Amino acid sequence: MQYFVAYLTALLIFGIIDLVWLSTMGAALYRAQLGDILLQSIRIAPAIAFYALFPIGIVVFAIKPAIEANSIIPALLYGLLFGALSYATYDLTNFATLRNWNLQITVIDLGYGAVASAGAAAGTILLLRSLPVAFGGIR
Repeated sequence: MQYFVAYLTALLIFGIIDLVWLSTMGAALYRAQLGDILLQSIRIAPAIAFYALFPIGIVVFAIKPAIEANSIIPALLYGLLFGALSYATYDLTNFATLRNWNLQITVIDLGYGAVASAGAAAGTILLLRSLPVAFGGIR
């Protein structure tokens, strides 16, 4: 139950962070550089799959170690690493294979993914701390 609540919390936090990022940077960064290869509207099924799966990685690789260590530090560090590696897979593949994908987008998006993942992991730990009965007072 603890990890299911952590998953839902990470899903919510990451979803909010990503919504803010995409609504502010979508047009300024992505549409400006990639406009002619972007769809007019997103494909819902792959988007749902991403948002359902990505928080599982945040929980397994960042939140679980933080809970076990009873510290927020692993959430921050492993969240940052998980996000960087995950986004690097996407960004570096696109940079290697897509004509419009450039170094600027690669660096900005990869950095965003690292920070957003660390923020979601740390935010989840902070929220779990407020539920001491269910989670034993995570520090």
